[in-house]
Amino acid sequence: MAKEHSVLTIDIGGDNLKLAEFVFVPGGTIVLRNFAFRKLVEQEEGAGKAFAEVYHELLSEYNFTAKQVRLSLSGQNSFSRLSKLPPLMGNPGAVNKIIEFEARQTVPYPMDEVVWDYQLLKHEWVESRLETQEDGSTLEISDAHEEYEALFVAVKTDQITQYTDVIEDSGKEILSVEIAPIALFNAAKATQCQDDECVLLLNIGGRGSNLMIADHNRVFIRSIPIAGDAITQQVAKEFSIGFEEAEDLKQRHGFVALGGAYEEPESEVAATISKIARNVMTRLHGEVSRSINVWRSSHGGNAPTRVLLSGGGSTMLYITDFFQEKLRLPVEYLNTFGAITIADNVNKDALQAIAPMFQELIGLSLRSVTQCPIDISLVPNSIKRQKELDRKKIYFYISAVSLILCLLIFAAGVNRRLNFDKSRVERVQSSVEATTKMMDRVNGLMGQYRSAKSEYEAAYQFLADRGKWTGMLEEIQERMPDNVWLTSIVGIGDVVEPTPETASGGPMGGGLGPMPPMGMAGLFGDPAMQQTGEEEETPDPDPVNIHEVKEIRLRGYSLLTEGKTLLENELRERLCTNSKYFVEGKDEGSTLVKFTSDTQTLNMTAFEIVFKLKEPIKK
Repeated sequence: MAKEHSVLTIDIGGDNLKLAEFVFVPGGTIVLRNFAFRKLVEQEEGAGKAFAEVYHELLSEYNFTAKQVRLSLSGQNSFSRLSKLPPLMGNPGAVNKIIEFEARQTVPYPMDEVVWDYQLLKHEWVESRLETQEDGSTLEISDAHEEYEALFVAVKTDQITQYTDVIEDSGKEILSVEIAPIALFNAAKATQCQDDECVLLLNIGGRGSNLMIADHNRVFIRSIPIAGDAITQQVAKEFSIGFEEAEDLKQRHGFVALGGAYEEPESEVAATISKIARNVMTRLHGEVSRSINVWRSSHGGNAPTRVLLSGGGSTMLYITDFFQEKLRLPVEYLNTFGAITIADNVNKDALQAIAPMFQELIGLSLRSVTQCPIDISLVPNSIKRQKELDRKKIYFYISAVSLILCLLIFAAGVNRRLNFDKSRVERVQSSVEATTKMMDRVNGLMGQYRSAKSEYEAAYQFLADRGKWTGMLEEIQERMPDNVWLTSIVGIGDVVEPTPETASGGPMGGGLGPMPPMGMAGLFGDPAMQQTGEEEETPDPDPVNIHEVKEIRLRGYSLLTEGKTLLENELRERLCTNSKYFVEGKDEGSTLVKFTSDTQTLNMTAFEIVFKLKEPIKK
């Protein structure tokens, strides 16, 4: 215990993961240095995969530095039972045998598949009776009784190792593993539960609730599969929406409807959710009442005198009023923060939002500074064996030295064999060198072959691309509307500095420059330009400097005067639909660069539109 400077506590709930780092200062003060909270998303690979992802994210985001870990698991994944032991407690050896026998009778799983532990609880009570004396008077006689009970807790081994393996792989040392109800019980006993009273602890989570009865030094634990998610599922079913949307609706409008005659809220959504919440809480109250009856009848326990609530599902409005009405007991929230000190750098607003779900982490931290009332640890045997091995490292070191000596002897034998094999290699070295020379010659010839093949493929591709221009012009001519004619077709692409070969119009030079006029403008000139004297706003690129044509710019005129949208849609539909050359789609395939409606002389529409090619044409 003295070696611990800080500890990282981890509570794995049904649908969330909580981490808190505590520092222990001299004098027994526990300081909360850092914390984190995040929802767990179900995955097909199982809960272990979801935990691993979120756990590593929180470690990196919040920079937890503690090397030692205390872990608590959801009570829904565990089995706990309080069993009376027969009065054979004189021999310690007999106690162990009796407890092991009781465990085998109690735990509903094969013992080799679970990690289990127990705690002995001493139950003392005084029984009074009246006796009649010889003189006729009555005398009250009190008889003291005591018996032992064993609290058994068991969890399947794979339910624990799927988390402990991830934690150990991150470089942490696991000090203890327990279930959340016990951590909550220890926290409550250290703060709000006195030794001379019987208190009902009710933790309402997301997927399940945990009920604990702290009766003096005795404890009764039961898991109930009714909690906040039951309300969310009913809301989702009622409104025919998804789970996440139903959860958000519950958080914004949900409360537990009050009993008796009361005025319903104006919002029908809030009224519906409140009735759903009351129905679910009524079911939960029925299980709570049944648990109290079992405690009192089967275990001779006392009736609870008050109720302490905790958990994320306990924050719904009017839930304390509901249980106070149903159980007829004082109901308040469990607050164990009095057992710790919060560091100044901690975000207190964020901590307050998850405070009802934080109690288990405080219970885990108390195990590092004091002896808790329930001291049950479910550390897997694999971890225990590893710690035992660590204590025996000196023997392994000696074994390692012996192994090294054996390896040296083996290496000497291998070296002799190696020398023999080396002599055999030298005898065939000449044959290997001849083969290597032949391979070098073959590789050289293959290089010449690949070079000639690349030149041939380049020329072949050039001849194949040459026919694209003719096909594209024919397609434009066939699809151009009758009332639209073109004045120029220009290829647009990447411009590079001219080389002597392209400048002189070599075999790979040229490209698609301005095309011969087509239509009316080709026969009679450009009427709009003749009248207005305007020139093209966008200069045509020098075809000699174009390395790769990616777009085609069309300029022309149309008798359509309804607007540029109609003209652009008609051209794009005619030229781009099922086109072999042009890209379809308004945002990607074409761009209307210029549109001039109703020229001054001939009432014509001048346009300039750019179409993108499906495959660029290289020069």
